[in-house]
Amino acid sequence: MSLDYLLADLQKRLSYQFKEKKLLTQALTHRSAQGAHNERLEFLGDSILGFVIAAKLYHLFPEANEGQMTRLRAKLVKEKSLAELANELQLGELLKLGSGELKSGGFRRASILSDAFEAILGAIYLDGGLASSEQVIHHLYHSRYQSLSLSMAEKDPKTRLQEWLQSRKKELPDYQVFKTDGQDHNKIYWVRCSLQQPESKDKQMTEANGSSRRKAEQSAAKKMLEILGV
Repeated sequence: MSLDYLLADLQKRLSYQFKEKKLLTQALTHRSAQGAHNERLEFLGDSILGFVIAAKLYHLFPEANEGQMTRLRAKLVKEKSLAELANELQLGELLKLGSGELKSGGFRRASILSDAFEAILGAIYLDGGLASSEQVIHHLYHSRYQSLSLSMAEKDPKTRLQEWLQSRKKELPDYQVFKTDGQDHNKIYWVRCSLQQPESKDKQMTEANGSSRRKAEQSAAKKMLEILGV
């Protein structure tokens, strides 16, 4: 398939037709490639996305406080979420990369995909204005808006544990990976969460596992909260 056909197909998925096609081409050009690249467009798109999502959350959840809206926005605009949207748009096969990035599989890298997604939003803003950017963002996020709930804005276990301890002027927990299982591509991490007991030399401990160190730490922190009755 020709590049023109692929770009036309992308615009259908975006529900937006570019007047200046070179903006779309630039948005898909990584800095490792020759020619005008997408870093400035990414900067612009990042700001536009943050604003549009913030405004949407403000109207979607009139009862939400600032912290809840901040956490919901973070879920929607984090690198992983943007890379998922980029994959849904099939951006990987359209990216223009330098030879080094191409050989190392840059078209699959979450950071490059998420940057390209934001760059496209920046390009749409320059091509059609803020209203066009809003329409595209709401179109792409439609199913994600529908699945949102305030319960998703709850603080994660590690944050809750830390804040609970700080409010009582207690030592913060210590997290240690004490074991890993499996191959590199399918590794399981075992983490121990330890709390020093102020009245003795004993430590309170919980253990948990997960597919990443972060997930294992969160699970161990959750167990510690249950022990503490928080």
